[in-house]
Amino acid sequence: MNDGPQLAATRAALAAARAVMTGPVVLAPTMGALHDGHARLLRAARTLAGPRGTVIVSIFVNPLQFGPNEDLDRYPRTLDADLAICARERADLVFAPSAAEMYPGGQPEVTVDPGPAGQRFEGEFRPGFFDGVLTVVLKLLNLTRPAIAVFGQKDAQQLTLVRRMVTDLNLDVVIEPVPTMRDPDGLATSSRNRYLSAADRAVALALPRALLAGQAAAASGADAVLAAAWDVLRAQPALAVDYVALVDPGTFGPAGAGPALLVAAARAGGTRLIDNVALVLPAEGAGDAAHH
Repeated sequence: MNDGPQLAATRAALAAARAVMTGPVVLAPTMGALHDGHARLLRAARTLAGPRGTVIVSIFVNPLQFGPNEDLDRYPRTLDADLAICARERADLVFAPSAAEMYPGGQPEVTVDPGPAGQRFEGEFRPGFFDGVLTVVLKLLNLTRPAIAVFGQKDAQQLTLVRRMVTDLNLDVVIEPVPTMRDPDGLATSSRNRYLSAADRAVALALPRALLAGQAAAASGADAVLAAAWDVLRAQPALAVDYVALVDPGTFGPAGAGPALLVAAARAGGTRLIDNVALVLPAEGAGDAAHH
């Protein structure tokens, strides 16, 4: 394993490699531009696979999930650096197909509809985004046939929808969430952070600060959580907020009493960031969350 992971660029090469794999197969789907958050994902995959299992990392910038004015062409592609990280984290195989290899007929006619939860929040601000995400995840699961697939909790809505797809379509895979990695200054680690200037980054830090303020107010109920988060965000007018909301982690509908996610998206300069923290709402605050 010292020579690094095997690289498969075609479905045929992947199938040939997959045919001889033994033990549990764990998939870590990525769009490349790997960073410390992905490294945590790969470490989790390695642990779940165990000494006899196999870790497959997919690296594919999926055109289906980028809108017409989004950063598909600008999205960083750093395969050599990515392979070095995959080697360091002891991945066994990297599947890095071209768009033509993943979508040989061009734009697919049959795609996965994410349902109502896919129209809210990220789905509202990026129409069609989750159709693209779920379609490519389903294809990757079918091509790699893993026992387990790992997904980061930073993309909380994606994680919820992937789990829903697995349940609703009876997919034979376990979805394992991996906690969000944060940079030393608190910003959630993301491939898009490299677009931030130093000034933009200082502005962006209001996002995790707001979420932590909201989390700290959880015992006082939903209204207090949202008020605390907005107090921090209003103090940083250069941060353009798309949404801040309390949601049920299973449905992305309004949160009730018990476990909830405080989710937010905002733009610093030209870079859009998403983040979330988990918290628990008290029973008496259960009715409040519906009003936001």
